[in-house]
Amino acid sequence: MTEQLTTPVPESSSRKLALEMTVAALARLLLNTSRRFAYPFAPALSRGLGVPLVSITSLIALNQLTGILSPLFGPLSDRWGYRTMMLSGLGLMAIGMLAGGFLPFYLTILIALFLAGLGKNIFDPALQAYVGERVPYERRGLVVGLIEISWAGATLVGIPVAGLLIERLGWRAPFFVMGGLALVSIAVLGALFSGGSRRSKHDAKAISFGQAWQQLSRSRTAVGLLVFGFLTSMANDNLFVVYGAWLEESFALGIVALGTATTVIGVAELSGEILVASLSDRIGLHRAIRIGIVLSALAYLFLPIIAQSLTLALVGLFLAFVVFEFTFVTAISFLTEVLPGARATMVASYVAVAGIGRVVGALIGGPLWLWGGLAAIGTVSAAIMMVAFVIFWRSVHIGKG
Repeated sequence: MTEQLTTPVPESSSRKLALEMTVAALARLLLNTSRRFAYPFAPALSRGLGVPLVSITSLIALNQLTGILSPLFGPLSDRWGYRTMMLSGLGLMAIGMLAGGFLPFYLTILIALFLAGLGKNIFDPALQAYVGERVPYERRGLVVGLIEISWAGATLVGIPVAGLLIERLGWRAPFFVMGGLALVSIAVLGALFSGGSRRSKHDAKAISFGQAWQQLSRSRTAVGLLVFGFLTSMANDNLFVVYGAWLEESFALGIVALGTATTVIGVAELSGEILVASLSDRIGLHRAIRIGIVLSALAYLFLPIIAQSLTLALVGLFLAFVVFEFTFVTAISFLTEVLPGARATMVASYVAVAGIGRVVGALIGGPLWLWGGLAAIGTVSAAIMMVAFVIFWRSVHIGKG
């Protein structure tokens, strides 16, 4: 695979494509908010439902499992068409959110958030595959980076709006609003987006479920990128799971101050996505990923050294999350060209293994923190990133499967 690859599909008009991507990004902002808003407002949901807080956190944990189901739907997107699956994802979210608003019971809310998470994990791979099909390779980093801003947007815009709705109208209000907006998104996206994938329209037989998995498993590049996604996510969550405890212990931060630190991470995610949109295509996606991996390793390694004050600690965290987001999102742009016949399968699998990597990172982060503090966390995360560098280099340069 080389930087000169381009998509063989004729490009849509720039204006229509820009409008499609704007609508898709707004729909994705909605999906991301529905997936993330339960985290900060777990106490409000707990009080509203009359259940212990642990019941809400268990509900949130169950929602995380939807990412593991993502590979089941990638081949369906490649077979049935990306537009169809994007609409299906939004439909599941609409059903879940409206059900949660109209039926305020614990089981209903559990199902509502599960459907929202499932809808996101159906929508995202289909959208990224659609981008891979319609957008030339040399512009893909720009488009993917702009779309990914919706992830940070959920933290910086969606969740604060949900908080205002809860404060003024009650805990059920976000469910009604997001469910209604999901229906609007379905109508607009359905009218605007081209129907079906390129393969569904031009091939006598669309790719089957088994064929999609066969293509992935036989490609050394594809498998290597999945390992890369697992490792980079594990390295990041190894830090993410303990940064609150570190700031609290080292700088005696309270809840409000920890909330400010979370805002720093949200801004870092946004900055990373903007960097992808503005830089990755210019320097080449492959080179951008390599640079990002090395910078991530350095950020993890030197964070314990430079964090001699709260300001420096927050700067270090900001840099670590900026370069991770830049690397991760650029990799999504890159992998949309690895399996042109099974793009959604590739993206869905990447999302799933990244989710598993986050789980593993969270599991090892706690014990590492207790054993060796931030120095152990930074050293292990840096080492994992360098292993990821080797895997990425070898899979792309040797395994052009």
